Amino acid sequence: MTAKIKKRTNGLKDKKVLITAGPTWVPIDDVRVISNTATGETGLLLAEEVKKMGASVRLLLGPSLLESRLVNSKYTESFKFFSDLREKLSRELVRRKYDVVIHSAAVSDYQPRHAHRRKIPSGRKNLALKLAATPKIIDSIKKQDPALMLVGFKFEPQTAAKELHKEAVHLAERCGAEIVVANTIRNNLYEAYIVKEGKLSGPFCSKRNLAVHLVRCIAERLSKNAA
Repeated sequence: MTAKIKKRTNGLKDKKVLITAGPTWVPIDDVRVISNTATGETGLLLAEEVKKMGASVRLLLGPSLLESRLVNSKYTESFKFFSDLREKLSRELVRRKYDVVIHSAAVSDYQPRHAHRRKIPSGRKNLALKLAATPKIIDSIKKQDPALMLVGFKFEPQTAAKELHKEAVHLAERCGAEIVVANTIRNNLYEAYIVKEGKLSGPFCSKRNLAVHLVRCIAERLSKNAA
């Protein structure tokens, strides 16, 4: 009697995936902003991998100078400011039923308490800004749709794997994410780990390598849920 070979299923085929990527701005005045050094590269790589797996992808992309066929495509909607991302993400979750949200955008943690409506005159010797914490966008995603799979990101520069693992588990517990990517830059080298069900895998030493393994991990989790 010949044993039947079980076919490996692709859990992402025909699924709907929403990805956030890139930096977010917060305004200081009409022409100046506070930003961060994110490029959106990870999100773009993830969108490409998700599409290869046969999923439908929607990309919310912050100000990015990277070139990609997805940047100006019908799959992508641009945003600039923290408030834009928050509004567009919430609207997407109302407008369409998503199976997965990958929240890789580098969201501003702080914003000026009061943004000036006009340009602050140049030439001042000193300028003090009072900052206030921004709401945690990732904490609102599962509240809008508890059924979707949430993938979060935690970046901590110059941090060892043990501490990254701890931070990732804390984030997952707080926001309900099924998977968290904990990444760092140490000695000018990229290093990322995938944390799923409390377990750490990695390191992945390039963003492309991370994207391939993360998308595979998501697909496997979806297949398992469907079984």
